[in-house]
Amino acid sequence: MLTYILLILGFILLIKGADLFVDGSSSIARLLRIPAAVIGLTIVAFGTSAPELSVSCSAALAGQNEIAISNVLGSNIFNLMVVTGACAAISAIPVNEGILKREFPFSIVAAALLLIFSLFGFGRLNIGRLEGLTLLVLFVLFVAIQVRDALKSRSENAEDPMEEVLSPLKSIVFVVIGCIMIIYGGNFVVDSASEIAANFGLSETLIGLTVVAFGTSLPELVTSIVASRKGENDLAIGNVVGSNIFNILMILGISTSIHPVALQPSAVYDCIILMIFSILVLFFCWSKKRLARGEGIFMIILYAFYTAYIILR
Repeated sequence: MLTYILLILGFILLIKGADLFVDGSSSIARLLRIPAAVIGLTIVAFGTSAPELSVSCSAALAGQNEIAISNVLGSNIFNLMVVTGACAAISAIPVNEGILKREFPFSIVAAALLLIFSLFGFGRLNIGRLEGLTLLVLFVLFVAIQVRDALKSRSENAEDPMEEVLSPLKSIVFVVIGCIMIIYGGNFVVDSASEIAANFGLSETLIGLTVVAFGTSLPELVTSIVASRKGENDLAIGNVVGSNIFNILMILGISTSIHPVALQPSAVYDCIILMIFSILVLFFCWSKKRLARGEGIFMIILYAFYTAYIILR
């Protein structure tokens, strides 16, 4: 009974912690006059990816490698198909052309690189420390490019005096408290999920792809839906694409640098599925420069079939 209580408590801490972190980080970003698309790709993406970072790093430190890799893959697929699909199902959303040309294709390249590393690294179906460091270098380059773009656009985005933002001090407090809650929540989720998996005879991979992935992706889901309903489409799409890039480059980069990850064959299939889904969604977005409601519903249905597949396999 205590295990389930800690699991629920962990999710609550993750969600509320990410909420505080995003509010504080977004406020700081707006005070610095960073545009919505860049906020979504960096500040908000980092905040909503913090649960995955905490879970995967905790799993890596504990030697629970299956949860570390399956959490990232499961979260990315959930972000792409359910978070983006739910936003589109509520209302068709236009997609920033810059994201379509650069960041979205880059997220597919990151997934392809992960697949290549897992198949042709120093050990078959293994991601070692050297590959992890390579992912981290790419992550630093990605962030540097986003910062450069943000600095370029600052002069074009004067601060709106009517826009509500937190005070600098309150923003920093929100970020610090949010990070603390995320770290403890991530530890509770990993420990509880692993124990539940053992009790029910389920594999860590299945738990990571379903329970843990859903729980750590809730911040992206809530943030993107709220942003979409408020008309902040660049923030909603940028959050998903940015989070998926962060998850692979930063989270797996850090996790595998801490402890090399040995992959199960199923993880390779999930990585391929992620790439196929990504190309499909990119095609939807390119066709009309927006994601229609019907396409969003279709994406959610596809995810339901994928969930059935991973449960039955």
